[in-house]
Amino acid sequence: MMAFQHLARRAVLPGAAAAYLAANRDERYGTRCDVAPQQTETQTNNNGVAPKLETNTIPKKTNPILKAGMRPEEEGDYHGLFPKRQLFQPKVNYPMWDKNWDERMEPQSDDPAKSQRWIRKNGVTRHIILIRHGQYEEQHKEDHKKLLTRLGRQQAEFTGKRIAEMIKGVDEKFGPCNVKVLRVSDLARAKETADIIAAHLPGVERSDPDPLLNEGRPAHHIPCGHANKKSIETTDQGHPRIEKAFQKYFYRAPIPEVEEVETHVSPHEDGELKPHPKHEFEIIVCHANRIADPPRGVATSMHLQLFVNISNDTSDRNRFV
Repeated sequence: MMAFQHLARRAVLPGAAAAYLAANRDERYGTRCDVAPQQTETQTNNNGVAPKLETNTIPKKTNPILKAGMRPEEEGDYHGLFPKRQLFQPKVNYPMWDKNWDERMEPQSDDPAKSQRWIRKNGVTRHIILIRHGQYEEQHKEDHKKLLTRLGRQQAEFTGKRIAEMIKGVDEKFGPCNVKVLRVSDLARAKETADIIAAHLPGVERSDPDPLLNEGRPAHHIPCGHANKKSIETTDQGHPRIEKAFQKYFYRAPIPEVEEVETHVSPHEDGELKPHPKHEFEIIVCHANRIADPPRGVATSMHLQLFVNISNDTSDRNRFV
């Protein structure tokens, strides 16, 4: 039965992971389903107590990673796919959670559990709406000629109308959204998309176009084929900029110093709903690779792309929606 349970768990591993484990299996760390079971008689000592079984040697601990990212000092290649220096490495091993993922974690009291309860009650959650630009004319090399097609403009119109509905709200349960700002990359197709969306969002602040949000290659995808010279070069060029954009826009809200009493949506005296005080929204109009990077590999499509909820609660994993 035990062997069957091990086998059942192993059967659900992704194909790439299973292939890697099979190719790099170390006989010292085999599970019960790796070897045929052996029938042995239970041996006891003079007191009639079974002796402790010998365990395998525990691997030595490696030096801790101080910050998530690529390691320029690494040499060699990663399983023949791409340079090992271009492997993005998290600070902590999966499935552990990096509580200071944005490098903005504030010191907590001597009672962490109490601090987390206070943050969950009074902290603000930032919601980032990521939108890919509409369909555009891809045959041109010059950026100013890569404008939206008729379908692309329709896509932007529908997206703007949908977000306008979200901002307005429906009832006390699904109240209006407090959209703080609309951001956009510095490429023509994204700016045109943002202009169309903004026409449906009067009163929402517009930020200046940011080149950090431009299209680029943040990292190599796994599983993947052998990286060619061009993909290696574009990764070297794109990763530092895209990582800088991530650190600039994806972070938790500051912890409020004074406890706020109101924690739910309520109507004004005239019956109009007002936004929830514990939730803030931002919109970023950018590109496919940029959208896939913050959640580290989430597939996306056009229209309302993806919510990334960023909470002060260090146990919250909503960053990877």
